[in-house]
Amino acid sequence: MRRDEIKTPALILDLDHLDRNIEIMTAWAKSAGVALRPHAKSHKSPDIARRLLKAGALGACCATIAEAEALAAAGITGLHITSPMTTTDMLARLHRLLARGADIMVVADDPRNVDALGKIALEAGRKLPVIVEIDVGTKRTGCVEIGDAVALAKSIAQNKALAFAGVQAYWGHLQQLMPFDERKARVALNMERMRKLIAALEGAGLPPRIITGSGTGTHWLDAQHEVFTELQAGSFVFLDSCYGPLPLSPDGNPFTTSLFVAAGVVTANRPDSVTVNAGFKALATDSGTPQPVRGIAQGASYRFMGDEHGVIDFDPGAPRPELGAVIELVTSHCDPTVNLHARYVVVRGDEVVDEWPILARGY
Repeated sequence: MRRDEIKTPALILDLDHLDRNIEIMTAWAKSAGVALRPHAKSHKSPDIARRLLKAGALGACCATIAEAEALAAAGITGLHITSPMTTTDMLARLHRLLARGADIMVVADDPRNVDALGKIALEAGRKLPVIVEIDVGTKRTGCVEIGDAVALAKSIAQNKALAFAGVQAYWGHLQQLMPFDERKARVALNMERMRKLIAALEGAGLPPRIITGSGTGTHWLDAQHEVFTELQAGSFVFLDSCYGPLPLSPDGNPFTTSLFVAAGVVTANRPDSVTVNAGFKALATDSGTPQPVRGIAQGASYRFMGDEHGVIDFDPGAPRPELGAVIELVTSHCDPTVNLHARYVVVRGDEVVDEWPILARGY
């Protein structure tokens, strides 16, 4: 089957571009002397996680317990859940993962969570590695003060079922900050805070073995400071339209788009627009509109028109897409777009070569 014959809407994954992005990132990380534990919240796929492991990744980060369950069931090792596990449901599911032998570590940012984590680890007969997270300006999760983080690390180290493994910091609010020099300066400020935290932990006799964080937008900048032992960047595998034009280093952006949403033309009775069958249910809406890139003339633009539909506008006189034609769009935010689909249609060039299930959706 050709890629313009597939059932729409569909999530298309270009294998050549995916493999190239993985090769570029893993080669760069090796040369920079930093490990990779890429975030699976972007792809939610054991197939992609295996490709990353084969290329040299340590494992995979997970934002939810559901992601960890799906990847562990597929045999993925080196899992790190980057969000606190606090509710009764989360803890019960984490206990089951530990009891089944999953290779996993978690984060904490509150001393009230320590006993609960220790209890499930003890019941599972496991020593659970715990990473202390510190807030670095996002005001989302993490210890607010360095002293709080040190106290939490001590509490973890004193629990016989837990092991203090290190620290986590993620400045998500800086990932797409422009101009580049402003992003660079803000990263440097946060790195100073990280150095103070590390020094405080060392002074308390708790040197962190793992220092984890970062993302696609700051991975190059973060590595220059030689603080992180591993990076969590994830969106580089796909490169959505927000990351696409973003300079990631002084040399620009080496990655290329591998993820597309295919939409079929369902109405073509207007001279300067067509309606396609991809709307809110097929495309993320939080970071702007997707960009039409294939099957239509350059310069076309997309408008959301409801749950199942979108309108693509083009200049008068531009080649007109036929009724039933397939138009491909680059999503503005890859992570939540992937979460809307059940599978990847995997292509090489114009040919469909496979389908990969997206098993780690939901919560």
